[in-house]
Amino acid sequence: MKTALYLIPALVVAVFFLIRAEFFKRQWQIYLIKPIATLMVIAVALLSLLEPTRNMTYTIGVLLGLFFSWGGDMALMFQENRKAFTAGLGLFLAAHIVYAIIFMFLGCFSAWEIISIPLLLVAGVGFYRLLQPNLGRMKWPVIGYISIISVMVSRALSTLASPVFNPGQALMIVVGAFLFYFSDVILAANRFWRPWKYHRISLAFYYSGQLLIALAASYFV
Repeated sequence: MKTALYLIPALVVAVFFLIRAEFFKRQWQIYLIKPIATLMVIAVALLSLLEPTRNMTYTIGVLLGLFFSWGGDMALMFQENRKAFTAGLGLFLAAHIVYAIIFMFLGCFSAWEIISIPLLLVAGVGFYRLLQPNLGRMKWPVIGYISIISVMVSRALSTLASPVFNPGQALMIVVGAFLFYFSDVILAANRFWRPWKYHRISLAFYYSGQLLIALAASYFV
């Protein structure tokens, strides 16, 4: 059994209590649990270094993305503040760029991307048009963010055709990337389209996505 798997039950408990704290607006619990939960995901990636087979390029890239994500998590705990929200957006943008680069470097282009890339483009444009009336000065940052996260998902899909990854491992990366994408869609829709009482359920998608991307580092053969 992979060493990193032992952290999953603790992470599940932490995320459950984090979402609960968000619903009941218990700020001190959020400030305590959220940094710990993200550090657990970082630990999952670090534990891949104990495996007899590893890919240092992938592990280092994922760790860098996770550290940017940790900074973004800290900033978004204060997202009611415009500067904190913008900082969080920038840090998560950096995380997505790092993931996109590492997936592109280790992935392979395949013919079926002729379908996947246009679909992601259509989804991105459609989502932007939904948010556009309420963006104001956030127009260009949001356009940039949607573009980069779409590229990240596209490059995650390229791992399915890569000889570097085994099929199960590539599937972890793809599902993880889509969950990360979906969590950001929920947050953006809540902020710039229609407020949703239960939007913090996005944390379940976010941590699941990050976990799968980190866990894939332990499955090189």
